[in-house]
Amino acid sequence: MRQYAAALDGLKAQTANIGIERTKPGTINALAVAYYQSPDFRSLADSTKGHRRRIIDKFRSKNGDKPLKGLRREHIVQIMADAAETPEAANNLIKLLRVMLNYAVDLGMIESNPATGIKRYKNRGVGFHTWTEDEIGHFEAKHPVGTKARLALVLLLHTGQRVSDVARMGWQHVNGDEIAVRQRKTGKALSIPLHPVLKAILAVLPRTNMTFVVTERGASFKAQGLSEWFKKQCRAAGLSHCSAHGLRKAAATRLANAGCSVNEIAAITGHTSLREIAHYTSAADQGRLARQALSRQLGSEGEQKLSSTRSPLVQQRAK
Repeated sequence: MRQYAAALDGLKAQTANIGIERTKPGTINALAVAYYQSPDFRSLADSTKGHRRRIIDKFRSKNGDKPLKGLRREHIVQIMADAAETPEAANNLIKLLRVMLNYAVDLGMIESNPATGIKRYKNRGVGFHTWTEDEIGHFEAKHPVGTKARLALVLLLHTGQRVSDVARMGWQHVNGDEIAVRQRKTGKALSIPLHPVLKAILAVLPRTNMTFVVTERGASFKAQGLSEWFKKQCRAAGLSHCSAHGLRKAAATRLANAGCSVNEIAAITGHTSLREIAHYTSAADQGRLARQALSRQLGSEGEQKLSSTRSPLVQQRAK
């Protein structure tokens, strides 16, 4: 095993330099390859690495051979302007360019970061679509209890976790009425009570696999594979605009509609940013929450009126 590990390390060292040998020094391609080998990038979760690579490689396909030293602020402003129709994509790109160009400064490839201070676009979108209750019901009607699609839906909706975490869930994570999760993206450990619906479906599930949701061959899904497979199940139900991540938002929305506090929602979803939870709960039923607020107000006013009609002796006893 030691010899195998040594051989594997040698292979990694060889493959790590392949990209560097095929890129022209001083270009955007050379910076991208160097960044992929940096400690900061290598310490990221695999899902985050994949997300960043897709953005960077798309940028490289158009600009990879251009020299870094010729990259100026006005060029980046124009790059942002070209992507203005997709503000979220433009903002993701400028965020990564800042990181990469800071790394270029550290390496001595350029003297200063031309992306510093360039403003992000105001994005009025809400990101992934949040599933409505009607859409959840429609999916359930298409994929009844006992199907793999229904199992995936219940896991995503009733744990409120990312698809990368749901893909790894199995019986080894269940302890009594709770399921233990260590989030792949953040490393945060959670203990989530099993929702009765999830508990009932798991009760009849065989214990022959390492994960609850498996491929047609009985193997565990990778995060990207599960996401793509679930998207097909959504399309089969006529819900092409829905996704696995939208169920995480629906879970947070259900908790908000039930009157849960931000901290209570975070205890299930695992969010550390209160601002991010507010983003996920933007589809909460405002009218229902408003009625709850009014009910509390009327209850308080009624108590005050009742208190004012009591005799001083009764008030004293109440105190």
